[in-house]
Amino acid sequence: MATKIRLQRHGKKGKPFYYVIVADSRAPRDGRFIERLGSYNPNTNPATIDLNFERSLDWINKGAQPTDTVRTLLSDKGVLFMKHLEGGIAKGALTAEQAQSKFNEWVQSKQEKVLGKKEDFNTNKDAVRKAALLAEAKKKEDRAAAIAIKNTPPAPEVTEEPVAEDAATEEASENPE
Repeated sequence: MATKIRLQRHGKKGKPFYYVIVADSRAPRDGRFIERLGSYNPNTNPATIDLNFERSLDWINKGAQPTDTVRTLLSDKGVLFMKHLEGGIAKGALTAEQAQSKFNEWVQSKQEKVLGKKEDFNTNKDAVRKAALLAEAKKKEDRAAAIAIKNTPPAPEVTEEPVAEDAATEEASENPE
């Protein structure tokens, strides 16, 4: 029997949630399956992958073929890398201790990368929020200034009476004392 490791869709419309399963390749997508290996939630940021590492590795070693999406999930969790290292152990290129140390180093670097990505996402999110608040405050100030200009009564026009000024200058010119 040809077995596949694939995703089984659950969740509601627009909010998918997947189970990672092992099934006969002829079975329908959401039909019967042999074993459930974990779950995958793409709605979170970063996506949540919960996988039974040992059972997944066992099924890969038995010859189960993962679909393209499941292959990336297994690669992300290190199942395919561990299969590669086990192949090196079988050929005599590595010892079990060397393979385990390489795998642990890979897991550590992967965790640091994910933590860095989460921190970058949070700082970018905060920066975007601050920029939006500043833009909103500026818009509010502009709107308040426009309302203030609109609501101020027009200043009375000051008209100078040239007659009074002319009279004062005429008097000054008539009395040269």
